[in-house]
Amino acid sequence: MPITDVYDFYKKMHDENIILSFKGVFTADLLTSILNILESEMVRADVPLKKKKRVYNILVECFQNLYHHIELITHSDLDEAKQKTALVLIKQKGESVIVRTGNFIDSRLIPDLKKRLDFVNSLSEEGLRDMYRMKLSDEEISSKGTAGLGFLDIARKSKNKLEYAFVDVDDKLSFFCLSVIID
Repeated sequence: MPITDVYDFYKKMHDENIILSFKGVFTADLLTSILNILESEMVRADVPLKKKKRVYNILVECFQNLYHHIELITHSDLDEAKQKTALVLIKQKGESVIVRTGNFIDSRLIPDLKKRLDFVNSLSEEGLRDMYRMKLSDEEISSKGTAGLGFLDIARKSKNKLEYAFVDVDDKLSFFCLSVIID
């Protein structure tokens, strides 16, 4: 990559109103740093307080989803650091804020994940609220320490359908992409 590509990368980020981007090993400590950077960038972009709170809540849920669900993949060609690598991108498009995340997953997890995401996307606003309350009252906690509320909560707070895609890396590994639009 020629050194001048740095400017092209900067210009693309500027032109697309990228507020924040991160690619690297995902850790719990990362959340505080990203939220601090995001706070100053949203103040600069004059994002209304109510929307800022929704963006924070959604970002925290996305981070918890990444933190709890980054799978340790037994893959001979992929080192552990890459397995725990995540991508977080936050951009402003008009009045909307878009949060995008990506991480490696075991391809065998795709059918279940797709089923859960499609189910969440099939629910109305009232259906999301009812399902969220039902899950809260179930008190069923998974082996990862979660109650399965993440996607429900993200959809509830964004008030939009969750966009997602799976990119095949090889026959055992995929990259899960999630995009959340907050109007």
